Amino acid sequence: MREFEPRSAVGDRLPLFHPHVPASAREAAFETLSGRWIGQGPQVDKFEAAFSQKFAGGASSIAVSAATHALHLAYILAGVSEGDEVIAPVFSCAATSFPVLYQRGKVRFADIQPGTLNVDPKHVRSLITPRTKAIVCVHYAGLPCDMDELVAIAKDARVALVSDAAQALGSTYRDKPIGEYADFCAYSFQAIKHITTGDGGMLVLRNRESADVAKRLRWFGIDRAAKLGGVWENEIREVGFKYHMNDIAASMGLAALEGFDAMLAWRQKLFARYCSNLQSLSGVEIVGASRADRTHAAWAFTILVDRRADLERRLLEKNIESGQVHFRNDRYAVFASGKEVLPAMDAVQDKYLLLPLHMKMSTEDVDRVCGVLKEGW
Repeated sequence: MREFEPRSAVGDRLPLFHPHVPASAREAAFETLSGRWIGQGPQVDKFEAAFSQKFAGGASSIAVSAATHALHLAYILAGVSEGDEVIAPVFSCAATSFPVLYQRGKVRFADIQPGTLNVDPKHVRSLITPRTKAIVCVHYAGLPCDMDELVAIAKDARVALVSDAAQALGSTYRDKPIGEYADFCAYSFQAIKHITTGDGGMLVLRNRESADVAKRLRWFGIDRAAKLGGVWENEIREVGFKYHMNDIAASMGLAALEGFDAMLAWRQKLFARYCSNLQSLSGVEIVGASRADRTHAAWAFTILVDRRADLERRLLEKNIESGQVHFRNDRYAVFASGKEVLPAMDAVQDKYLLLPLHMKMSTEDVDRVCGVLKEGW
């Protein structure tokens, strides 16, 4: 039996998410705990190299303790500072935009695309001002954004493009990994992501000089390689952070990479099963259905329905969890953005619902969920 096959009996409570920690990752963590290095050490270097080759076309990969930290480093390296504007999608985890506030910048929220919940490039372009310093896109649920358009907008505006790929590990756009398009790309290894290291993240960046700066910033501003090599000049010139990944986490990540392709294929199979079951069901719209020019990483499965709360209650009666997970960021007081005019977001804010999709599920579990929808609510 493959270790990601379901182990719960039909009829048990079906959670919305469930962590996937392969036995090999548990064993690797235990082995690391028995060795010399448990902080940042050789396993971090190995994980970065393996990740870079698999997902980043050989670009620099910097392992950090959270995807939020990867995004913060990206904004710093993009030059975001007090008074600068960053255009971000209104629909995302708030962590996408929080680091802009760390830099005392201002977030300008862009509307979503109907049908994908990804950021709308046309609205992004309309928000460009002389104060714009960066654009950030989020590949919602694992479906890549329209990267050609976003790359062109960023190039025309001469600003950095930051890709929040926390949900999109393994996705591709026009036959290339999503990490190969933006100036900076952040991935997440948080508990319920494709790969988990307990928590953690990776920053992929294309500029070698920026990579060297990122390595210093994640470790208190210290040139750690020089320090360990005995040639550090005992000087710190940048405000640094404690953002590094440790070897325990990195060993889990390395082990998880070995089974990644099979894991991704299983998630995509579950996603396709949902689509097959629901594509003709009246009153249900599938978010991010197939696109010929990109592959979906199948982190989550989202639908749009009327009377969402009634459907949530009906699913719970059948011992099935569902939920919204993320909310429109412009309504959070912390961003002090006021009530934005975002018609596409307005149209779906009471309709979107995530259904269970994780590595403990079988295709029969998908059928069970879809059966409830087919009965009505």
